Amino acid sequence: MKKSLLFLIIGLMSMVLIACGGGGDDDDAASEAEETAVVGEDLEDATEITFWTFVGQHMDLYSDAAERWNEENPDRPIKLSAETYPFEQMHNNLLLAVQSGQGGPDIADIEIGQFSNYLQGEVQLEPMNEYVEPVLENAVSSRFENYAQDGNYYGIPTHVGATVMYYNTEIMEEAGVDIESIQTWDDFVAAGEQVVANTDSVMWNVGTEDWLMDMWPMISQQESDAFNDQGEVILDNQTNIDTLQFLQDAIYEHEIAELTPGGMNQSEEFYGYFSEGGAASILAPLWYMGRFLDNMPDLEGKIAIRPLPAWEEGGDRSAGMGGTGTVVTNQAEDPELAKEFLAYAKLSEEGNIKLWTELGFDPPRWDTWESEEVRADNKYYDYFGDGIFDMLLEVREEINPLNFTEHTPDIISEYHTNVTQTVLRQNNQTPEEALKAAADVVRDQQ
Repeated sequence: MKKSLLFLIIGLMSMVLIACGGGGDDDDAASEAEETAVVGEDLEDATEITFWTFVGQHMDLYSDAAERWNEENPDRPIKLSAETYPFEQMHNNLLLAVQSGQGGPDIADIEIGQFSNYLQGEVQLEPMNEYVEPVLENAVSSRFENYAQDGNYYGIPTHVGATVMYYNTEIMEEAGVDIESIQTWDDFVAAGEQVVANTDSVMWNVGTEDWLMDMWPMISQQESDAFNDQGEVILDNQTNIDTLQFLQDAIYEHEIAELTPGGMNQSEEFYGYFSEGGAASILAPLWYMGRFLDNMPDLEGKIAIRPLPAWEEGGDRSAGMGGTGTVVTNQAEDPELAKEFLAYAKLSEEGNIKLWTELGFDPPRWDTWESEEVRADNKYYDYFGDGIFDMLLEVREEINPLNFTEHTPDIISEYHTNVTQTVLRQNNQTPEEALKAAADVVRDQQ
Protein backbone atom coordinates (compact mmCIF):
# COMPACT_ATOMS: atom_id res chain seq x y z
CA MET A 1 0.00 0.00 0.00
CA LYS A 2 1.53 3.27 -1.07
CA LYS A 3 1.50 6.13 1.42
CA SER A 4 -0.13 8.41 -1.15
CA LEU A 5 -3.01 5.99 -1.39
CA LEU A 6 -3.37 5.96 2.37
CA PHE A 7 -3.76 9.73 2.49
CA LEU A 8 -6.24 9.61 -0.38
CA ILE A 9 -8.30 7.08 1.52
CA ILE A 10 -8.20 9.21 4.66
CA GLY A 11 -9.56 12.24 2.88
CA LEU A 12 -12.19 10.54 0.77
CA MET A 13 -13.62 8.29 3.46
CA SER A 14 -14.40 11.11 5.87
CA MET A 15 -18.08 10.71 5.01
CA VAL A 16 -17.93 7.13 6.26
CA LEU A 17 -16.06 8.21 9.40
CA ILE A 18 -19.05 10.41 10.26
CA ALA A 19 -21.06 7.22 10.24
CA CYS A 20 -19.68 6.13 13.59
CA GLY A 21 -19.86 9.56 15.12
CA GLY A 22 -16.14 9.73 15.66
CA GLY A 23 -12.96 11.34 14.58
CA GLY A 24 -11.41 14.66 15.34
CA ASP A 25 -10.16 17.69 13.51
CA ASP A 26 -7.39 16.38 11.27
CA ASP A 27 -5.63 19.75 11.51
CA ASP A 28 -5.22 19.15 15.25
CA ALA A 29 -3.48 15.81 14.85
CA ALA A 30 -0.65 15.64 17.35
CA SER A 31 1.72 13.08 18.77
CA GLU A 32 -0.25 12.78 22.00
CA ALA A 33 -3.57 11.03 22.45
CA GLU A 34 -6.62 13.28 22.64
CA GLU A 35 -8.03 11.20 25.49
CA THR A 36 -6.74 8.40 27.68
CA ALA A 37 -8.35 6.01 30.12
CA VAL A 38 -6.81 3.33 32.34
CA VAL A 39 -8.77 0.58 34.07
CA GLY A 40 -7.23 -1.94 36.47
CA GLU A 41 -3.92 -0.18 37.13
CA ASP A 42 -4.21 -0.98 40.86
CA LEU A 43 -4.63 -4.73 40.31
CA GLU A 44 -1.71 -6.98 41.12
CA ASP A 45 -0.32 -9.09 38.25
CA ALA A 46 -2.69 -7.53 35.74
CA THR A 47 -1.82 -8.06 32.07
CA GLU A 48 -1.79 -4.79 30.18
CA ILE A 49 -3.96 -4.55 27.08
CA THR A 50 -3.49 -1.42 24.99
CA PHE A 51 -6.36 -0.11 22.86
CA TRP A 52 -6.40 2.55 20.14
CA THR A 53 -9.55 4.18 18.80
CA PHE A 54 -10.57 7.28 16.87
CA VAL A 55 -13.97 7.53 18.60
CA GLY A 56 -13.87 8.76 22.17
CA GLN A 57 -17.29 7.28 22.86
CA HIS A 58 -15.91 3.80 22.23
CA MET A 59 -13.56 4.13 25.19
CA ASP A 60 -16.58 4.06 27.50
CA LEU A 61 -17.65 0.71 26.08
CA TYR A 62 -14.23 -0.88 26.64
CA SER A 63 -13.67 0.70 30.04
CA ASP A 64 -16.98 -0.73 31.20
CA ALA A 65 -16.06 -4.13 29.73
CA ALA A 66 -12.68 -4.09 31.50
CA GLU A 67 -14.31 -3.35 34.85
CA ARG A 68 -16.78 -6.19 34.36
CA TRP A 69 -14.00 -8.53 33.18
CA ASN A 70 -11.93 -7.88 36.30
CA GLU A 71 -14.91 -8.47 38.57
CA GLU A 72 -15.71 -11.77 36.85
CA ASN A 73 -12.09 -12.92 36.33
CA PRO A 74 -10.13 -12.00 39.48
CA ASP A 75 -7.54 -14.64 38.65
CA ARG A 76 -6.88 -13.13 35.19
CA PRO A 77 -7.03 -9.37 35.69
CA ILE A 78 -6.26 -6.92 32.92
CA LYS A 79 -5.03 -3.37 32.89
CA LEU A 80 -6.75 -1.66 29.97
CA SER A 81 -4.86 1.36 28.64
CA ALA A 82 -7.14 3.04 26.09
CA GLU A 83 -6.20 5.99 23.89
CA THR A 84 -8.20 8.10 21.43
CA TYR A 85 -6.43 9.74 18.49
CA PRO A 86 -7.60 11.85 15.54
CA PHE A 87 -8.86 9.71 12.67
CA GLU A 88 -5.98 10.36 10.27
CA GLN A 89 -3.27 10.01 12.89
CA MET A 90 -4.60 6.78 14.33
CA HIS A 91 -5.05 4.96 11.04
CA ASN A 92 -1.73 6.22 9.70
CA ASN A 93 0.17 5.19 12.82
CA LEU A 94 -1.58 1.83 13.00
CA LEU A 95 -0.81 1.01 9.40
CA LEU A 96 2.85 1.93 9.86
CA ALA A 97 2.97 -0.14 13.06
CA VAL A 98 1.59 -3.31 11.48
CA GLN A 99 3.82 -2.88 8.44
CA SER A 100 6.95 -2.40 10.56
CA GLY A 101 6.00 -5.02 13.15
CA GLN A 102 6.46 -2.72 16.12
CA GLY A 103 4.82 0.09 18.04
CA GLY A 104 1.25 -1.08 17.63
CA PRO A 105 -1.47 -1.67 20.24
CA ASP A 106 -2.95 -4.97 21.32
CA ILE A 107 -6.44 -4.00 20.16
CA ALA A 108 -7.55 -1.29 17.72
CA ASP A 109 -10.63 0.11 16.02
CA ILE A 110 -10.41 0.33 12.21
CA GLU A 111 -13.00 2.27 10.24
CA ILE A 112 -14.73 0.08 7.67
CA GLY A 113 -13.50 2.02 4.65
CA GLN A 114 -9.91 1.68 5.85
CA PHE A 115 -10.09 -2.02 6.67
CA SER A 116 -8.91 -3.42 3.35
CA ASN A 117 -5.59 -1.58 3.83
CA TYR A 118 -4.78 -3.91 6.72
CA LEU A 119 -5.52 -7.06 4.70
CA GLN A 120 -2.84 -6.43 2.07
CA GLY A 121 0.02 -8.93 1.85
CA GLU A 122 0.67 -11.02 4.95
CA VAL A 123 -2.10 -10.02 7.36
CA GLN A 124 -0.75 -8.78 10.68
CA LEU A 125 -4.04 -9.24 12.56
CA GLU A 126 -5.17 -12.17 14.66
CA PRO A 127 -8.05 -14.29 13.27
CA MET A 128 -11.10 -14.26 15.55
CA ASN A 129 -12.80 -17.32 14.06
CA GLU A 130 -13.03 -19.29 17.30
CA TYR A 131 -15.17 -16.52 18.77
CA VAL A 132 -17.03 -15.34 15.66
CA GLU A 133 -18.16 -18.63 14.16
CA PRO A 134 -20.21 -19.79 17.19
CA VAL A 135 -22.37 -16.64 17.13
CA LEU A 136 -22.88 -16.20 13.37
CA GLU A 137 -26.17 -18.08 13.29
CA ASN A 138 -27.58 -15.55 15.76
CA ALA A 139 -26.02 -12.49 14.11
CA VAL A 140 -26.30 -10.41 10.95
CA SER A 141 -23.47 -12.36 9.39
CA SER A 142 -22.97 -10.04 6.41
CA ARG A 143 -21.52 -7.42 8.74
CA PHE A 144 -18.77 -9.84 9.79
CA GLU A 145 -17.96 -10.55 6.14
CA ASN A 146 -16.90 -6.91 5.76
CA TYR A 147 -13.91 -7.67 8.00
CA ALA A 148 -13.04 -11.12 6.64
CA GLN A 149 -10.62 -12.52 4.10
CA ASP A 150 -9.75 -16.05 2.95
CA GLY A 151 -12.04 -17.63 5.52
CA ASN A 152 -10.68 -15.65 8.47
CA TYR A 153 -12.67 -13.12 10.48
CA TYR A 154 -10.31 -10.36 11.61
CA GLY A 155 -12.64 -7.58 12.78
CA ILE A 156 -15.58 -7.49 15.16
CA PRO A 157 -18.34 -5.11 13.98
CA THR A 158 -19.64 -2.32 16.18
CA HIS A 159 -23.14 -2.23 14.72
CA VAL A 160 -25.36 -3.47 11.90
CA GLY A 161 -25.85 0.04 10.50
CA ALA A 162 -29.22 -1.06 9.11
CA THR A 163 -30.35 1.56 6.59
CA VAL A 164 -33.95 2.68 7.05
CA MET A 165 -36.36 5.45 6.09
CA TYR A 166 -37.16 8.16 8.60
CA TYR A 167 -40.57 9.73 7.89
CA ASN A 168 -41.90 13.01 9.25
CA THR A 169 -45.37 11.81 10.25
CA GLU A 170 -46.84 15.33 10.43
CA ILE A 171 -45.97 15.99 6.79
CA MET A 172 -47.09 12.55 5.66
CA GLU A 173 -50.43 12.92 7.44
CA GLU A 174 -50.95 16.38 5.93
CA ALA A 175 -50.27 14.86 2.52
CA GLY A 176 -52.79 12.09 3.14
CA VAL A 177 -50.18 9.33 2.94
CA ASP A 178 -50.23 6.21 5.10
CA ILE A 179 -46.56 5.35 5.51
CA GLU A 180 -47.46 1.68 5.97
CA SER A 181 -48.58 1.66 2.33
CA ILE A 182 -45.05 2.47 1.12
CA GLN A 183 -43.67 -0.98 0.36
CA THR A 184 -41.79 -0.40 -2.90
CA TRP A 185 -39.90 2.46 -4.50
CA ASP A 186 -42.82 2.89 -6.91
CA ASP A 187 -45.03 3.39 -3.85
CA PHE A 188 -42.47 5.89 -2.55
CA VAL A 189 -42.68 7.94 -5.76
CA ALA A 190 -46.48 7.91 -5.64
CA ALA A 191 -46.42 9.01 -2.02
CA GLY A 192 -43.94 11.73 -2.93
CA GLU A 193 -46.28 13.09 -5.57
CA GLN A 194 -48.97 13.42 -2.89
CA VAL A 195 -46.55 15.16 -0.54
CA VAL A 196 -45.56 17.69 -3.20
CA ALA A 197 -49.18 18.26 -4.24
CA ASN A 198 -50.60 18.68 -0.73
CA THR A 199 -47.82 20.23 1.36
CA ASP A 200 -45.02 22.77 1.13
CA SER A 201 -42.40 20.00 1.40
CA VAL A 202 -40.64 17.67 -1.00
CA MET A 203 -40.62 13.96 -0.29
CA TRP A 204 -36.87 13.45 -0.14
CA ASN A 205 -33.37 14.74 -0.82
CA VAL A 206 -30.65 13.29 -3.03
CA GLY A 207 -27.07 13.92 -1.91
CA THR A 208 -24.18 15.03 -4.08
CA GLU A 209 -21.54 14.32 -1.43
CA ASP A 210 -23.11 11.30 0.21
CA TRP A 211 -22.51 7.98 -1.57
CA LEU A 212 -23.28 6.34 1.78
CA MET A 213 -26.76 7.84 2.13
CA ASP A 214 -28.51 7.01 -1.13
CA MET A 215 -26.65 5.39 -4.04
CA TRP A 216 -24.68 2.78 -2.09
CA PRO A 217 -27.47 1.39 0.10
CA MET A 218 -29.90 1.47 -2.82
CA ILE A 219 -27.64 -0.66 -5.02
CA SER A 220 -26.74 -2.91 -2.07
CA GLN A 221 -30.45 -3.65 -1.70
CA GLN A 222 -30.24 -5.14 -5.18
CA GLU A 223 -27.12 -7.22 -4.42
CA SER A 224 -24.94 -4.84 -6.41
CA ASP A 225 -21.93 -2.74 -5.45
CA ALA A 226 -19.09 -0.71 -6.95
CA PHE A 227 -16.89 -3.84 -7.01
CA ASN A 228 -17.69 -7.54 -7.25
CA ASP A 229 -16.27 -10.01 -4.76
CA GLN A 230 -13.16 -10.44 -6.94
CA GLY A 231 -12.41 -6.73 -6.69
CA GLU A 232 -13.40 -5.96 -10.29
CA VAL A 233 -15.10 -2.63 -10.98
CA ILE A 234 -18.82 -3.03 -11.66
CA LEU A 235 -19.85 0.56 -10.98
CA ASP A 236 -21.28 0.88 -14.49
CA ASN A 237 -23.42 -2.27 -14.45
CA GLN A 238 -27.08 -2.04 -15.43
CA THR A 239 -28.39 -2.18 -11.86
CA ASN A 240 -26.30 0.80 -10.87
CA ILE A 241 -27.21 2.74 -14.01
CA ASP A 242 -30.91 2.15 -13.33
CA THR A 243 -30.53 3.22 -9.72
CA LEU A 244 -28.80 6.47 -10.63
CA GLN A 245 -31.52 7.02 -13.22
CA PHE A 246 -34.08 6.68 -10.43
CA LEU A 247 -32.29 9.36 -8.42
CA GLN A 248 -32.13 11.68 -11.42
CA ASP A 249 -35.80 11.08 -12.21
CA ALA A 250 -36.83 11.72 -8.61
CA ILE A 251 -35.48 15.26 -9.01
CA TYR A 252 -36.21 16.15 -12.63
CA GLU A 253 -39.04 13.91 -13.89
CA HIS A 254 -41.19 13.08 -10.86
CA GLU A 255 -40.10 16.25 -9.06
CA ILE A 256 -40.54 14.68 -5.63
CA ALA A 257 -36.98 15.35 -4.47
CA GLU A 258 -34.39 18.08 -4.48
CA LEU A 259 -30.65 18.12 -3.94
CA THR A 260 -29.63 17.78 -0.31
CA PRO A 261 -28.82 21.17 1.25
CA GLY A 262 -25.13 21.15 2.16
CA GLY A 263 -24.59 18.18 -0.17
CA MET A 264 -25.21 15.61 2.54
CA ASN A 265 -27.72 14.97 5.32
CA GLN A 266 -25.04 15.35 7.98
CA SER A 267 -24.52 19.08 7.53
CA GLU A 268 -25.72 21.98 9.65
CA GLU A 269 -27.49 23.38 6.61
CA PHE A 270 -29.48 20.18 6.22
CA TYR A 271 -30.39 19.86 9.89
CA GLY A 272 -32.03 23.30 9.85
CA TYR A 273 -33.76 22.60 6.54
CA PHE A 274 -35.25 19.30 7.69
CA SER A 275 -36.25 20.64 11.10
CA GLU A 276 -38.25 23.33 9.32
CA GLY A 277 -40.16 20.80 7.21
CA GLY A 278 -38.17 21.06 3.97
CA ALA A 279 -38.59 17.35 3.25
CA ALA A 280 -40.73 14.48 4.48
CA SER A 281 -38.15 11.67 4.72
CA ILE A 282 -34.50 10.77 5.19
CA LEU A 283 -32.72 7.61 4.02
CA ALA A 284 -30.00 6.80 6.55
CA PRO A 285 -28.64 4.02 8.77
CA LEU A 286 -30.08 3.43 12.22
CA TRP A 287 -27.10 5.15 13.85
CA TYR A 288 -28.46 8.37 12.33
CA MET A 289 -30.91 8.42 15.25
CA GLY A 290 -28.23 10.22 17.22
CA ARG A 291 -28.18 13.00 14.61
CA PHE A 292 -31.86 13.64 15.28
CA LEU A 293 -31.36 13.83 19.03
CA ASP A 294 -28.31 16.07 18.78
CA ASN A 295 -29.31 18.32 15.90
CA MET A 296 -33.09 18.14 15.40
CA PRO A 297 -34.56 17.91 18.92
CA ASP A 298 -37.77 19.73 17.97
CA LEU A 299 -38.86 16.76 15.86
CA GLU A 300 -39.19 14.41 18.86
CA GLY A 301 -42.36 12.36 18.53
CA LYS A 302 -42.77 13.30 14.86
CA ILE A 303 -40.37 10.81 13.21
CA ALA A 304 -41.30 7.20 12.38
CA ILE A 305 -38.69 4.60 11.37
CA ARG A 306 -39.60 2.08 8.68
CA PRO A 307 -37.73 -0.31 6.34
CA LEU A 308 -36.47 0.96 3.02
CA PRO A 309 -38.90 0.52 0.14
CA ALA A 310 -38.05 -2.61 -1.85
CA TRP A 311 -37.23 -2.45 -5.55
CA GLU A 312 -39.74 -5.20 -6.17
CA GLU A 313 -42.20 -7.10 -4.05
CA GLY A 314 -40.25 -9.44 -1.76
CA GLY A 315 -36.96 -7.59 -2.37
CA ASP A 316 -34.45 -6.54 0.26
CA ARG A 317 -35.53 -3.62 2.46
CA SER A 318 -32.30 -2.59 4.11
CA ALA A 319 -28.53 -2.34 3.74
CA GLY A 320 -25.68 -2.17 6.26
CA MET A 321 -23.78 1.12 6.07
CA GLY A 322 -20.83 2.57 7.96
CA GLY A 323 -19.02 0.74 10.70
CA THR A 324 -15.89 0.04 12.68
CA GLY A 325 -14.16 -3.31 12.98
CA THR A 326 -12.15 -3.94 16.14
CA VAL A 327 -9.07 -6.12 15.76
CA VAL A 328 -6.31 -7.80 17.74
CA THR A 329 -2.88 -7.17 16.24
CA ASN A 330 -0.14 -9.77 16.19
CA GLN A 331 1.88 -7.45 18.42
CA ALA A 332 -0.35 -8.18 21.40
CA GLU A 333 1.56 -9.11 24.55
CA ASP A 334 -0.89 -11.96 25.21
CA PRO A 335 -2.87 -12.45 21.98
CA GLU A 336 -5.14 -15.15 23.39
CA LEU A 337 -6.14 -12.95 26.33
CA ALA A 338 -6.62 -9.94 24.04
CA LYS A 339 -8.86 -11.97 21.72
CA GLU A 340 -10.88 -13.33 24.60
CA PHE A 341 -11.35 -9.85 26.06
CA LEU A 342 -12.39 -8.39 22.70
CA ALA A 343 -14.94 -11.17 22.25
CA TYR A 344 -16.17 -10.52 25.79
CA ALA A 345 -16.55 -6.80 25.09
CA LYS A 346 -18.24 -7.01 21.67
CA LEU A 347 -19.40 -10.55 20.88
CA SER A 348 -20.92 -11.69 24.15
CA GLU A 349 -24.63 -11.24 24.79
CA GLU A 350 -23.96 -8.59 27.41
CA GLY A 351 -21.43 -6.87 25.16
CA ASN A 352 -24.00 -6.60 22.37
CA ILE A 353 -26.59 -5.23 24.75
CA LYS A 354 -24.07 -2.60 25.83
CA LEU A 355 -23.61 -1.55 22.19
CA TRP A 356 -27.22 -0.40 22.34
CA THR A 357 -27.49 0.86 25.91
CA GLU A 358 -24.10 2.63 25.92
CA LEU A 359 -23.71 3.73 22.29
CA GLY A 360 -27.20 3.60 20.76
CA PHE A 361 -26.08 1.19 18.00
CA ASP A 362 -28.01 -1.75 16.54
CA PRO A 363 -26.02 -4.75 17.85
CA PRO A 364 -24.75 -7.32 15.33
CA ARG A 365 -26.26 -10.17 17.38
CA TRP A 366 -29.97 -10.13 16.60
CA ASP A 367 -30.65 -12.62 19.39
CA THR A 368 -30.25 -9.70 21.81
CA TRP A 369 -32.84 -7.52 20.08
CA GLU A 370 -35.70 -8.88 22.20
CA SER A 371 -33.89 -8.79 25.54
CA GLU A 372 -35.37 -6.81 28.41
CA GLU A 373 -32.33 -4.52 28.49
CA VAL A 374 -32.61 -3.64 24.81
CA ARG A 375 -36.37 -3.07 25.12
CA ALA A 376 -36.09 -0.91 28.24
CA ASP A 377 -37.11 2.74 27.95
CA ASN A 378 -34.38 5.13 26.80
CA LYS A 379 -33.94 8.40 24.94
CA TYR A 380 -34.27 6.76 21.52
CA TYR A 381 -37.62 5.19 22.31
CA ASP A 382 -38.76 8.51 23.76
CA TYR A 383 -37.92 10.22 20.45
CA PHE A 384 -38.91 7.57 17.87
CA GLY A 385 -41.30 5.21 19.63
CA ASP A 386 -40.75 1.65 20.76
CA GLY A 387 -40.95 -0.35 17.52
CA ILE A 388 -37.34 0.01 16.43
CA PHE A 389 -36.19 -3.56 17.02
CA ASP A 390 -39.43 -5.12 15.83
CA MET A 391 -38.74 -3.43 12.51
CA LEU A 392 -35.12 -4.60 12.52
CA LEU A 393 -36.16 -8.18 13.14
CA GLU A 394 -38.19 -7.99 9.94
CA VAL A 395 -35.20 -7.00 7.79
CA ARG A 396 -32.29 -8.73 9.53
CA GLU A 397 -31.83 -11.25 6.70
CA GLU A 398 -32.09 -8.57 4.01
CA ILE A 399 -28.68 -6.93 4.59
CA ASN A 400 -25.93 -7.79 2.12
CA PRO A 401 -22.15 -7.59 2.63
CA LEU A 402 -20.21 -4.76 0.99
CA ASN A 403 -17.14 -5.14 -1.21
CA PHE A 404 -14.26 -2.87 -0.19
CA THR A 405 -10.94 -2.62 -2.00
CA GLU A 406 -8.00 -0.23 -1.91
CA HIS A 407 -9.77 1.61 -4.75
CA THR A 408 -13.01 2.24 -2.85
CA PRO A 409 -11.95 5.86 -2.19
CA ASP A 410 -11.36 6.31 -5.93
CA ILE A 411 -14.96 5.28 -6.56
CA ILE A 412 -16.21 7.72 -3.95
CA SER A 413 -14.08 10.52 -5.38
CA GLU A 414 -15.37 9.94 -8.89
CA TYR A 415 -18.96 9.71 -7.68
CA HIS A 416 -18.83 12.94 -5.67
CA THR A 417 -16.59 14.96 -7.98
CA ASN A 418 -17.99 14.00 -11.36
CA VAL A 419 -21.01 11.70 -11.37
CA THR A 420 -23.28 13.60 -8.99
CA GLN A 421 -22.28 16.93 -10.49
CA THR A 422 -23.07 16.06 -14.11
CA VAL A 423 -26.04 13.77 -13.54
CA LEU A 424 -27.74 15.24 -10.48
CA ARG A 425 -26.66 18.84 -10.15
CA GLN A 426 -26.17 19.93 -13.79
CA ASN A 427 -28.46 17.29 -15.33
CA ASN A 428 -26.39 17.29 -18.53
CA GLN A 429 -25.11 13.71 -18.64
CA THR A 430 -26.89 10.37 -18.57
CA PRO A 431 -26.28 7.95 -15.70
CA GLU A 432 -24.81 5.45 -18.13
CA GLU A 433 -22.32 7.97 -19.54
CA ALA A 434 -21.26 9.23 -16.11
CA LEU A 435 -20.89 5.83 -14.46
CA LYS A 436 -18.99 4.37 -17.40
CA ALA A 437 -16.57 7.29 -17.37
CA ALA A 438 -16.06 6.97 -13.61
CA ALA A 439 -15.62 3.20 -13.80
CA ASP A 440 -13.01 3.53 -16.56
CA VAL A 441 -11.01 6.00 -14.46
CA VAL A 442 -10.88 3.54 -11.57
CA ARG A 443 -10.10 0.59 -13.84
CA ASP A 444 -7.13 2.51 -15.20
CA GLN A 445 -5.84 2.92 -11.64
CA GLN A 446 -6.03 -0.78 -10.79
